[in-house]
Amino acid sequence: MTKKSLLLNTVYDRLFAVYGECRCPLCHETPFQLLAAVMLSAQCRDERVNLVTQELFALAPDAEAMAALPVEKISEIIRPLGLYAAKARNLHCAAQRIVEVYHGKVPQKMEDLVTLAGIGRKSANVVLGNAFEIPGFPVDTHVNRVLNRLGAVATDSPEAIEKIVDREVDPARWTNFSHLLIQHGRHTCGARKPDCKVCPLADLCHYRRKSR
Repeated sequence: MTKKSLLLNTVYDRLFAVYGECRCPLCHETPFQLLAAVMLSAQCRDERVNLVTQELFALAPDAEAMAALPVEKISEIIRPLGLYAAKARNLHCAAQRIVEVYHGKVPQKMEDLVTLAGIGRKSANVVLGNAFEIPGFPVDTHVNRVLNRLGAVATDSPEAIEKIVDREVDPARWTNFSHLLIQHGRHTCGARKPDCKVCPLADLCHYRRKSR
């Protein structure tokens, strides 16, 4: 086991002791609904997304219904989320492609998911891990910040961070590891003022040592 692997797995174990097995906070009943919710969650709080998708999924619960819904109607419903015009177009285009190319089923491969409008590697990994239980490590701003502060990575590139974790951590841990880091970033290691005094990772943290 490399030093980096030891650090990352120790981080996982300590955060798991605090947060346990986490669930995706975006409300969904199907892979398509999760994909749609993930797309809408960009630069928006999960709680607000869940309020909006409740109305949206009542009208369009699957890819076929979403593809048939006018873009203007999608835009009207998701307006409270911000960036609603672009998100509405992407969601409509993604639904159309899922219907036309994948027979209404959300694909289960990274290379297929990233061909959908509005879906990058992070979103695709969320769908793979949470809808299909296919290992994936989504890298959002919380994951990026926490791992860089710890000194586990030294890059802001989500793709590079994903590769490091994929190399050093068992695939069975990838999805929950991302959830754990997000929870820690939200509750303890905040962007503006990390609460180092209560952090279970303080003795491992490069940022903590440097700021003393």
